[in-house]
Amino acid sequence: MLPAFHAASENMLSKWEMLFSSKGTCEVDVWPYLCAFAGDVISRAAFGSNFEEGQRFFQLQKEQAAFVRIVLDSVYIPFFRFLPTKMNRRMKQIAKEMDTLLRGIINKREMAMRAGEATEDDLLGILLKSNFNEIQEHANDKDVGMSIEEVIEECKLFYLAGEETTRDFINWTLVLLGKYQDWQMRAREEVVTIFKNNKPDYAGLNCLKIMNMILYEVLRLYPSVSFTSREITKETKLGDISLPPGTQLALPILCVHHDKEIWGDDVHEFKPERFSEGISKATKNQVAAFFPFSTGPRTCIGQNFAMIEVKTIITMILQRFTFELSPAYRHSPLNILTLEPQYGTQIIFQKI
Repeated sequence: MLPAFHAASENMLSKWEMLFSSKGTCEVDVWPYLCAFAGDVISRAAFGSNFEEGQRFFQLQKEQAAFVRIVLDSVYIPFFRFLPTKMNRRMKQIAKEMDTLLRGIINKREMAMRAGEATEDDLLGILLKSNFNEIQEHANDKDVGMSIEEVIEECKLFYLAGEETTRDFINWTLVLLGKYQDWQMRAREEVVTIFKNNKPDYAGLNCLKIMNMILYEVLRLYPSVSFTSREITKETKLGDISLPPGTQLALPILCVHHDKEIWGDDVHEFKPERFSEGISKATKNQVAAFFPFSTGPRTCIGQNFAMIEVKTIITMILQRFTFELSPAYRHSPLNILTLEPQYGTQIIFQKI
């Protein structure tokens, strides 16, 4: 999916270059650009040739997410969601249009698959092909495979997991590299050594050791999702506590990543070198203490996707610009659904 990453990156960076003054500098609030970039990437990667339909779906889900935030910030009133208010009616309209749009895309893909004409160069194609094979292997057993409703829900998750979290990840990486110029310089030297001025390729991206250290430290300090939850399916003993099936556990990623007992007294400092010998050494052999993408059998399936996307755009930025935080920047991470900058991210860029 690197071509999708390259295309979206070039699209955003060309817009930044148009803002430069004759002195070769410009100040940009990168946040709205990162929102558009991440949506562009996931539209291309998730729906491929149905890119435009995918963008319409993501616009709808973005509108729906804004309503969800309003609901989360409101006082809970039982049964209020059933009242025909303007917002409730619009939320129902959006849900219906999203389902209709996705059903149309999925039905066309399934027909092409049965006719042997489908491609698997995007996330939806990979998901449908895998599901189709599993159903066939089990002789159309109704208890095997995903229903179309479940596929629709997975497509919605593509957006939430693939757009909102990666834009936040890129944002906090730029903030920290803008503040810590020594690490920005070290990352740029590594990038230039491996790629020179060429587009980053997959093999080269996997050789970026300093970049990996930086990105792990960004995810430790500013995980896109501050907590995750799991439901226990069978009786489980956790220390001295016995938990029955159906128990919901909240796993506080942000709190664990800032625990002095695990990370030391410098837990709140940006020190990528703590990951120089891998996650195990950094966590004092408590590997599960670092879980920005969750952990165990339900580790985020998009982990590699996100890491390669972020490495690609950060590499291309480092190849073209040096940058620093603007005096106008106000550091105020806001935890809504994901960890976002409350007042935008103003950065001063200079052409190399």
